[in-house]
This record gives sequence, structure tokens and C-alpha cells, in this order.
Amino acid sequence: MMGIVSELIYSDNQYSDNQAVINRILLPLLRQSGNEARWLLWVSPHKKLSRQWLINSGLPLDKIVQLNRISSITTVEAMARALASGNYSVVLGWLPKLSERDTVKLRAAAQKGHALGFIMRPQDANKETNCAESRADLLKIHSIYYH
Repeated sequence: MMGIVSELIYSDNQYSDNQAVINRILLPLLRQSGNEARWLLWVSPHKKLSRQWLINSGLPLDKIVQLNRISSITTVEAMARALASGNYSVVLGWLPKLSERDTVKLRAAAQKGHALGFIMRPQDANKETNCAESRADLLKIHSIYYH
């Protein structure tokens, strides 16, 4: 596997059409990665994964690690270290707006560790038209899976 980092835009609206995206694209990828010897890591400051959602989704609880008591300032560094370590097949990170330098750093780390990185970002509800929606490397997903 080669290292890749992509940004996923999700909607906070629990009635959005993003559930099909999570069920058909992201979950199968996470399930498949869960069959590897490496771990799945969530770097999610101030968000806790729902254990029941993980069980219902068929994700291997014994392969999931979550860092949720981490400041948003250190999440970029934590994600970069995790990606580069080679210990994780997939790293999902809820990160602040990234500089170009941080993006390059994460991509280099993913390539070094042969890992997939997903930068999770909520859709900006204050903007009527989100310019990020038109980018090909972005994917919107549902956020009700966290509490």
C-alpha cells in the first residue's frame, strides 16, 4: 500500500444523504484495513467514538485506537507521527485548518509509513456554497457516529 492523505468533509446534519457514503465507501475500507496486522487510529480531540456504532459497523474493536484527550494544536504532529510509524493502516484525524506545510508533512508521513490518512473536517454550515465541495479529493460523510 502506498501512503495517501485525503480530506473528507462531513455534514453535522443527521438527516443528510451522507450515510450511503460512510456505509459504501469508508466502512468497507476500514473493515478491510482492520483485517491487516496494523491498527486503525482515530485522532479526535474532544470527540469520543461510539462503541455501539463500532460494534454495529463490524469494525474490529481490538484493532482500534483513539486519541481523544489531545489538544487540537498537537493533532497535526500526532497524526504525522502515527502515519510515519508504520503501525497504522489508517489514521483518521479531526484537524484544524491546515497550512500547505502541514499538508505536505502529512503526505510525506503517510508515504513513509505506507498508510492512509483521512483529514476529517465538518462542512461549514455558515457558507451557502462551500467551495471545498467542488474539489475532487473531498468526500462528505455523516457525523452522528460520534458523541
